[in-house]
Amino acid sequence: MKFELNPLAGRWLLAALLGGAAPLAGLAQKTPAVTPPVLGSATGPLALSLPQAVKYALTNKSTLLAQRLTEQTAAARVGEIKAQGLPQVNLAANAADNFKLQKALVSFPLSQTVLTSGDLAAAQAGQQPVLGTQQVALPPQPFAFGLQYAGNASVSVSQQLFDGAFFLGLKAAKVYQELSKKQTQQAEIDVVEQVSKAYYSTLVARARLGLLARNVQRLDTVLYQTQKTFKAGFAEKLDVDRLRVQRNNLVVEQQKAQRLTELSIALLKFQMGLPQQQPVRLTDSLGAAVVDASALRQRLGTADFANGGGPVGQSPLPAQPSGGNRQGAAGSAPGLNNGQPSQAQAAFNYNNRIEFSTLESQQALAGIDVRSRLAGAYPRLFLTGAYGFTGSATTFSDFMSFRGPDSRNGAGFANQNWFGFGNVGLALTVPIFDGFRRKYLVQQGRIAQQTIERGFETLRQSIDLQDAQSRTTLINALDVLDNQQANLKLAADVARVTRIKFNAGVGSNLEVISAETDLREAQTNYYAAIYDVLVAKVDRDKATGELK
Repeated sequence: MKFELNPLAGRWLLAALLGGAAPLAGLAQKTPAVTPPVLGSATGPLALSLPQAVKYALTNKSTLLAQRLTEQTAAARVGEIKAQGLPQVNLAANAADNFKLQKALVSFPLSQTVLTSGDLAAAQAGQQPVLGTQQVALPPQPFAFGLQYAGNASVSVSQQLFDGAFFLGLKAAKVYQELSKKQTQQAEIDVVEQVSKAYYSTLVARARLGLLARNVQRLDTVLYQTQKTFKAGFAEKLDVDRLRVQRNNLVVEQQKAQRLTELSIALLKFQMGLPQQQPVRLTDSLGAAVVDASALRQRLGTADFANGGGPVGQSPLPAQPSGGNRQGAAGSAPGLNNGQPSQAQAAFNYNNRIEFSTLESQQALAGIDVRSRLAGAYPRLFLTGAYGFTGSATTFSDFMSFRGPDSRNGAGFANQNWFGFGNVGLALTVPIFDGFRRKYLVQQGRIAQQTIERGFETLRQSIDLQDAQSRTTLINALDVLDNQQANLKLAADVARVTRIKFNAGVGSNLEVISAETDLREAQTNYYAAIYDVLVAKVDRDKATGELK
């Protein structure tokens, strides 16, 4: 299950945190050194930078652990396919008590000697008579073959000599293992995205909470000064009451902001796979997380949807011909986005996106599947061999005596009851006709292969759109940030001048309250713009395949 704080929810969280502060100084991005995080003690919080939070999530996130188990299953599948090409040895033994022996009807001719009166007279006369025979017609007679107790034990060996589908299956298993690894990489990229956005949301929420606390302190100062002015008779009680109402509302907002900050921390722990009971301390600062706006804008240019993204005004490269996977054009590497302008061409490659590489593995699997179904028509040849013993007897004790060829009874006759046997040979299976089943299996496989081919073009167009959208969103967010930063500076100057005029007795309390309200609104918009820039930067890195 995927759970993350989307930009709209993040902005709602930020809008709930009213407060104010001066613009952040220093927008240069700083990347702390990555060190493996260690869980803190029962009382100490766990210090986390963004790289450390990401590394912890990649190691402990339950969804990733489950995906890695799938990867191990794929590796075991390769071993399973390999085992089919090794000799197969089997041991078999059985013993049976034929308490009722099966009988079979046997028909055979019988003849008898016939003595006639003439033969008798000739014998009495001293002559040698020749006796005749006569066939006797008998019905088939039942006979039982075998003895009551019988059994055998044998060892059989088979070795696959030729099977066209075996090597294709082995290759498919390896490709499947690679596909499983790419799916794990995709899951890791999703975790990096979720943790990054949750970390930035927590940084912004924490900064807004601190600003809200300073706003309360500043308002307390104004309220204190107004109360002194009221006691001196130079202010009305209505002015004091208005400031008290504003302070009460601000305190309530501060309490709400505290709870929402705790919620953002809980979300970060969830995305990391960290127990909720473990306290954390974020070591990155919000100023270090915001990128240099001017340098980033200069590098991005302006989004151009017609050319698939890139700075406007630069000539695009010729588009690749449609159809296939666009890998046959001369002078173009497989997967290159030739629809990108020249500036983006050097850095952007479709294969940077794990989705494209995953689809390539799926395409390879589909091709192997078609070849494997075609190979089902090839003959299969096996080398076989077996050796064992079979025995029988009329009683169980005699059956278990295991007498060999050298055994003799009391009268000196052989009484062997177990006999050996052995064989070696070749087993050939040649498919002749299967009712056109294989034909339709191959047809289905080729359709699946063509479907994946069509998916390449759809994916390229989707990546181009995401590239242009992420560039436009980030540039717009940077423009809004610049504008909100200027507005915040103006609102802070107006609030400062209004307070000075009020303290000098030439301004009204309403002007102070209005200026403070405008300042807090500018602060809200400013930090919402910061969050939008950070989220847009994460989305941009994901669109270009540079997030992980």
